[in-house]
Amino acid sequence: MISVELARALSAAGVLWEPAPGDRFVIDAELLTGDVFWVSDLTVEVHHYKGQSLLGFNGTTEWALDSVTLDQALWLPREDQLRELVGSRLTSVRRTDDGWEVWFEPEPEAEASVTDADLECAYAKAVLAL
Repeated sequence: MISVELARALSAAGVLWEPAPGDRFVIDAELLTGDVFWVSDLTVEVHHYKGQSLLGFNGTTEWALDSVTLDQALWLPREDQLRELVGSRLTSVRRTDDGWEVWFEPEPEAEASVTDADLECAYAKAVLAL
């Protein structure tokens, strides 16, 4: 899973999130970033109210949260979502002794790589490099 710091960097870089079932997120508040939530039709649902997306917490969750706006939530994209963000610029992924190398084309006819012990973090770094 990508770190909260990388998730913040993706958000700051303009990566947009359209919440869907299966998505992971944290509430970006000091005491809550350690708790990961999943959007699900059973416990956390996306609602639209007055033109704004809200994450609604139904009564089966541990806390008595009602809802939070998307700007209070920090998306933790999965490997497949990060790979989709890199898109056709992805050239290869290699396992190394130290973790993972993600190779991509930042511009035509050029190749670059990023590495991380965690594959999702390596993909996130590639997205940020693009």
